[in-house]
Amino acid sequence: MNIASHLSRVARVWPEGPAVAVGTQVVHTYAALGHRVSCLAAGMHDQLGLRPGDRVLLALKNCPAYLELMYACWHAGLVAVPANAKLHRDEFAYIAGNCEAAAAFTTPDLTETIAAACDDTVRAVVEIDTDRYTALLNAAPVSVANRRADDAAWLFYTSGTTGRPKGATLTHRNLNAAFLGYFADVDPGGPWRAFLHAAPMSHGSGLYGIANVVQGACHVIPDSGGFDANEVYALIEAWPGLSFFAAPTMVKRLLDVPQAHDTSNLKLIIYGGGPMYVEDCLKALERFGPKLSQLYGQGESPMTITALNAALHADRQHPRWMERLASVGVAQTPVEVRVVGADGSRLSPGDVGEVVVKGDTVMAGYWGNPRASADTIRDGWLHTGDMGSFDADGFLTLKDRSKDMIISGGTNIYPREIEETLLTHPDVAEVSVIGREDREWGEVVVAYVVANDRAVLGSDDLDAFCLEKMARFKRPKDYRFVAELPKNNYGKVLKTALRERDAGR
Repeated sequence: MNIASHLSRVARVWPEGPAVAVGTQVVHTYAALGHRVSCLAAGMHDQLGLRPGDRVLLALKNCPAYLELMYACWHAGLVAVPANAKLHRDEFAYIAGNCEAAAAFTTPDLTETIAAACDDTVRAVVEIDTDRYTALLNAAPVSVANRRADDAAWLFYTSGTTGRPKGATLTHRNLNAAFLGYFADVDPGGPWRAFLHAAPMSHGSGLYGIANVVQGACHVIPDSGGFDANEVYALIEAWPGLSFFAAPTMVKRLLDVPQAHDTSNLKLIIYGGGPMYVEDCLKALERFGPKLSQLYGQGESPMTITALNAALHADRQHPRWMERLASVGVAQTPVEVRVVGADGSRLSPGDVGEVVVKGDTVMAGYWGNPRASADTIRDGWLHTGDMGSFDADGFLTLKDRSKDMIISGGTNIYPREIEETLLTHPDVAEVSVIGREDREWGEVVVAYVVANDRAVLGSDDLDAFCLEKMARFKRPKDYRFVAELPKNNYGKVLKTALRERDAGR
């Protein structure tokens, strides 16, 4: 089924329902959005010469046009290639060249950059809200293109923290299975009213936009086009039944705002894309109530590996509640999840190994990269590169990326465990733990620490704290205090950059 058919259905069933808003102002009903999408699809065919299967680069900050362009691509049988608006020109050029994009759509702030990056590869660069874009919207509407379930729909380029990004090829089957996982496991409690896109629509927020189109929710774009904590609080007050996807760093920024806002309208904060430390999770539950849901996924199985829904967050009476908050939940409905050893054998509860996934959400492969595809998907199982263990109840706890694990004196040490402990210190704002090569031990543990502004914090303080909380062999041998941690455009800490920095200390 073409993923665009869901929008066509909602436009018929609930034509006057609000579909897209900017701030507090509704700009499109579902009837209007469905009409604009079908016209854009026709214009892409007739005026831009695009044909089913062509790739279309979407280089836009969050805006009302984002949703209609994604659906117009699918409506026309094209492949959407959303790219983070904060990328460098050379990164845009790489993605456009790698997928051989036939066209690109931009917001005004990116038109010049994209035109320079794509002049040798892309036939048409179209800026939204121009005469050329209006001409596309004035085309005669067409029906949804026929697509097979295994045809490509979305190329999701990985964040590239360890090298060139790879384009995970997500099919119509993948996207349809992913939104079913959303309803079954992440956000099962309707009705759906409004969904805020404060996180990049090129990433998780855009993927969850699909599920919210299916339910006829209103897609709310902040006036700023991005994330501002005070603006988010204002929109929560304005929109009853509001949900949104947020990286853990965004949740922490919301918690940093003094508690003087009414959040009774808030339905759900869905967090993922990085570790939410238990200390921050407890603070968020205290601030917002039982309105948190966690997902664990990656671009190769988008947003759909495990989930810890709001009911599990709220189950304080369970004897292992705190342990469960430190987990990433249980396998989502569309997938099977295992933890395996180096030989691929399934491990018992409590044993640490690589997390592998099988199901209809798993990508078809990496675009134009059969070798990487074969390395990552073996015997139908997606090898995530994440290390973790299941408990007896089926809750998965991530330890670290396999490449981030530290081996010191022949013993495996998992940075996240140390980070969780250090974050319970009242004067630690952020921390990231890496391994440093050592002649005697192979690797030693190093902690990069961001202290609270008011804190006067030293290595001796943290060392004493760690000795009270963990085995001696796990504690950092060096504490490096920094003003901020290096992060990518999605808020993930770049441990590769920290290792490079540490090597040149």
